Amino acid sequence: MVASTGRPGENHVIGDMPWRAAGLPAAKLAPTRPILLPELLPACSPILTPPGAADELRALLATAVQAEVVPRLLLRQSGQSTGLDDPGEDEEALPGPEDVVALVALVMTSDAATALCFVDTLRLRGVTLERLHLELLAPAARRLGLLWVEDLCSFADVTLGLGRLQQVLRQLSPAFLPPTRRRDLRRRAALLSMPGEHHTFGPTMVTEFFLRAGWDVWSELCSTEDELIDLVGGQWLAVLGLSVSCDDGIDRLPKMIHRVRRSSRNEAIGIMVGGRVFNENPGLAAQVGADATAQDGRQAALQAETLLALLAERDIR
Repeated sequence: MVASTGRPGENHVIGDMPWRAAGLPAAKLAPTRPILLPELLPACSPILTPPGAADELRALLATAVQAEVVPRLLLRQSGQSTGLDDPGEDEEALPGPEDVVALVALVMTSDAATALCFVDTLRLRGVTLERLHLELLAPAARRLGLLWVEDLCSFADVTLGLGRLQQVLRQLSPAFLPPTRRRDLRRRAALLSMPGEHHTFGPTMVTEFFLRAGWDVWSELCSTEDELIDLVGGQWLAVLGLSVSCDDGIDRLPKMIHRVRRSSRNEAIGIMVGGRVFNENPGLAAQVGADATAQDGRQAALQAETLLALLAERDIR
C-alpha cells in the first residue's frame, strides 16, 4: 500500500480544545453562512469586497491567534482549565465551526507546528483521526479557498495556509494509515489536481483514505493534459480521480475525459471527479462524462470500491 510521487515502483507514503469564540476577537471570523467575515459581507447584500478587507482579515486573524488561540493551547498543555469546558460534554468533543476558524487562523498567521499542536489537543480530547480529517482539516481547506474566491486573501496567502495544512496532514498520516498490506495490483489509482491547477491539498487528503483502504496510489502533479494522457497510457489504473477547484476547468473536462478513456491501458477505467465545483453541483459529474463524484475522502474511497467491483464483474463476463 503505497503512494507514488515518481515512477511506478518508487515507494513514497504521503506522509481538545473547543474554541467557543463568542464575544472574542476571533468571533468576527466565525461564519453565520458559508463565507467568512459576516460583518464585512452581510447576509442580505451582494458579495462585494470592501476596501481594506484583506488587511482587516489578517489583523483579526493575528489578534485571535495571539490573544486567544496560543494562550489556550498553552493552558491545555499545562493541564489548566480555559474556562470553556462543559462538564456535561461527551468524551469525543466533535470539531465545530469555531475549531475550523481557529485552525484557519493558525495556518495563516503561525507555523505548521502550532497548527499541529492545536490538532493534537483535539486528539487528546478523544476526537478520532477520521473526524479530524473530515470535519476539521477538509473544512479548513474549503474555508481558505473561500477567502481567495471572495478576494479576502491573496493567492499566495491561501497557498501558504494550504501548505501548512498539508504539513499537518502528513504528520497525522502514520497514525491514520494501517500497517502495510500485501499489494494488490488491481487496486491502483491516480489521484490528481486538474492539470494547470496547483493546490494539491484535496487530492492529498483523498489519497490518505485510499491508502487506508489498501490502494496503490499515484499522486504526481500533471502540469498539462498531455502529461495526464501519458500517465494513463503508461500504466494500468483501475481509477483516475481528478480534483477541480476552478470553474473554468469544467469546460475542458469532457474532451479530457474522452482522451483519457481512449488512451488508458485499462479500457474500463473508472473516472471520478471532485472538488468545490462538484460539491456544489454533483450533477455536473455525469455531464462531463465521469463515472462518480464524492463529497469527501471517505466517500471517494467507497465509490472507488464500487467502480472496482463493476470492473471485476465485467471481467467475469
